[in-house]
Amino acid sequence: MDIRVSVIGAGSWGTTVASLAAHNAPTLLWSRRATLAEQIDRDHENGDYLAGYRLPTQLRATADLEQAVRHADLLVVGVPSQGFRGALESVKPYLRPWVPVISLSKGLELGTRRRMTQLVEEVLPGHPVGLLTGPNLAKEILAGHAAASVVAMDDHNIARAVQDIFQAELFRVYTNEDIVGCEMGGVLKNVIAIASGMADGLGAGDNTRSAVITRGLSEITRLGVALGGEPLTFSGLAGMGDLVATCISPQSRNRHVGERLGKGETIDEIIEAMNMVAEGVKTSKVVMELADECGIDMPIASEVFACCHEGRTAAEAYTGLLRRTTGREMDGITPAR
Repeated sequence: MDIRVSVIGAGSWGTTVASLAAHNAPTLLWSRRATLAEQIDRDHENGDYLAGYRLPTQLRATADLEQAVRHADLLVVGVPSQGFRGALESVKPYLRPWVPVISLSKGLELGTRRRMTQLVEEVLPGHPVGLLTGPNLAKEILAGHAAASVVAMDDHNIARAVQDIFQAELFRVYTNEDIVGCEMGGVLKNVIAIASGMADGLGAGDNTRSAVITRGLSEITRLGVALGGEPLTFSGLAGMGDLVATCISPQSRNRHVGERLGKGETIDEIIEAMNMVAEGVKTSKVVMELADECGIDMPIASEVFACCHEGRTAAEAYTGLLRRTTGREMDGITPAR
């Protein structure tokens, strides 16, 4: 019997994941806007987010949430982090017991500081939960370029079934049981990507970008391990892989925000001009709260937070970073000798 997949959220990544699943299983994509659902269903195109990219003819779409959820054997939630709890509460009346729930969101909830899989456990108790994450730029995948991703779940048998649903000839899916590490890798890389974009906007070179990515990975690993992640996870697809793609790609929303900050625009001007969410802006506040609570030094994330929320300029942020004293490269990651 086919596993019926429902994807909640018709943004660029939700639509791309639904397209991948549609090649392997009956897949229904839910959009809150009826006009977009009709366009996807009729014209096989998402003109709002992925104009010019053809979607599989077998992918269906709807604006009826009950229709999307009631018969799902696998529920995939691809809405931004600040709307994630609301989405879960909306699907709860229609979701059958024990249906696995997969998160696509890479953010933390403001206020509670919870990861998205924690929200699933809270709002939808009893449902197996996991996430799909990695260096995955939607347009490259729809264009047919090779890519790899990770399904993180603590139930290996369910993870293997989910792996088969998303796997494609040029889209390789691995499994990982480290939910915390994989999820935090996706969350934290968005903050570092803003810093990388700021360097680009300031006209810095590849040496600077390399240093930001590498030292950013150090910060990601320190906090991720402090919160319960496995150190090796951060050297894999959900850590270093996702970080590199998000820091260097012109398609990255978070790098885009940083680049415009580097060119002197204000955060309000940048957000107003965007039609998609850059998770790193709001996440930077929660990340700094967690870092302070855990006693973790995160100088790059701290400067990003200051630029996004305290009016600091990108030039001031980089000046502040260069003035910091240096120590052992692996402090906080490996035991002191």
